Amino acid sequence: MSHPPDHEDAAHAALRRVRREGRWWWLQARHARRVWRWVLPIAALVFIALVMLRGPLANWFWNEPQIEQLLDQGDRALAAGRLSADDGTGARELYQAALALDGDRSQARTGLARTAQAALQQGREALDRGDIEAAQRGLALARALQVPQRDAEQLAQRLAQRGTAHAGIAVLLGRAEAALQAQRLDGDLDSALPLFQQVLAVAPNQLRALEGREDALSDLLQQARDACGRGDLARASALLGSARGYDPGHVDLPVTQEALNNALEARLRQANQALRRQRWDSAAADFQAVLAAAPEDPVARQGLQHVIDAQLANATRLAGDFRFEQADRALAAAHALGATERALGAARQVLAQARQAAQALKTPGAPRAQRERRLRALLARIVDAEARGQFLSPPGGSAYDALREAQALAAYDPRVRAAAQRLLPASRSCFEDRLRENRVQAAGACLEAWQTLSPGEATLSAARRRLAQRWLAIGSERLGAGDLAFAQQALAQARHWQPDLAELGEFEQRLRDAGGPG
Repeated sequence: MSHPPDHEDAAHAALRRVRREGRWWWLQARHARRVWRWVLPIAALVFIALVMLRGPLANWFWNEPQIEQLLDQGDRALAAGRLSADDGTGARELYQAALALDGDRSQARTGLARTAQAALQQGREALDRGDIEAAQRGLALARALQVPQRDAEQLAQRLAQRGTAHAGIAVLLGRAEAALQAQRLDGDLDSALPLFQQVLAVAPNQLRALEGREDALSDLLQQARDACGRGDLARASALLGSARGYDPGHVDLPVTQEALNNALEARLRQANQALRRQRWDSAAADFQAVLAAAPEDPVARQGLQHVIDAQLANATRLAGDFRFEQADRALAAAHALGATERALGAARQVLAQARQAAQALKTPGAPRAQRERRLRALLARIVDAEARGQFLSPPGGSAYDALREAQALAAYDPRVRAAAQRLLPASRSCFEDRLRENRVQAAGACLEAWQTLSPGEATLSAARRRLAQRWLAIGSERLGAGDLAFAQQALAQARHWQPDLAELGEFEQRLRDAGGPG
């Protein structure tokens, strides 16, 4: 029998191996597809869960070490007796910080309870030492941390008893009530309110002291309202401030404050009316009364400054007319109202020059050559001041001042007369030029010179009205841009130049609506 060749057997064996291995790979691939049917959905669910829970997981990983650190610091602070501290290093603050990070953390709640008990113990020890203030602080902290009411009441009763014995509450109450009966409400340590305050500092819930203080404050505020009615604004303000210091929430405070505000507004209206009528003494007294009660009131400050400026101008004008007694009175009034040394010095210089000029008129004539040199110097000063536009100011260096001196030296000299004739139209031109350029401050200085050189001129009234209207126009523009300070200044200037200007009321209302005092 013949056998197949060896190479045929090898070929069959290789074919069988290929079939076996191909079946294995096919089974593996089929099994893998089944696995991926489960793996992919599970992976997707895990990914979604991680996205949705990323916040809590992050908080857990990050907050946990911080909470443990706070709890550890709180334990150390409690052990050291540092129960509470404003800088956050006290046991109370540390435990509360840990509780804020994890509201369910039992260690933090336990720590706060231990802190409360420690505060109560510190209060007892302080009371045993006779330190009533420390005992009160310990009791307050224990109550703030919600220590059991029974424990807190025991310490509170001991504290009240010790405080009563220590301070002599009964004696203090008797003195306070006697002072209240005599209407000695405040002002010294033996008055009713300070005595009631001493009692309440030791026994905050002492009913007689609370009721007595309430009655004393009511009477004090009634006195403040009576002072408003009499026009004694400074006393009314002082009484109101004192009452607010004892009890900022007293029921009569709002009505008393309203009464003071109304009295201040009425006094300001009266002062402004006197200002418009150029009753300087009356206006100054009213403005000073308002400032005594409200030192920072901007309207009163501005009004008083206006009176000071007016008195200085009066002193200068009266000196130029050689009315020295009246000029001295005006200067003294400005000084009494608080004029600056610089302004007073300039006015005094004008008075000194005017006195020299008056004296020159009474003394024999100086040598002709000397007088001529002096006259030429004065005429040169007039020309220089004209070129700089300094017609009326600065006091002592203006063209008008030099003209006065020249007139005192040689009133009928043709050159002096020519300077006087030239100065008046120059002041008019100065006013028109500065007004056209919207330089209202400079225009006002020129108008002052114009008025001084020709006080009875008919066209002055129209010039004053035009300047007042220009101030309001510029003030309205600046008010629209939010510049309340300039708008207030514009209102004051317009009122100075033309007190009866029809547009004043409307502009004042706009300023008040924008938040200014008007």
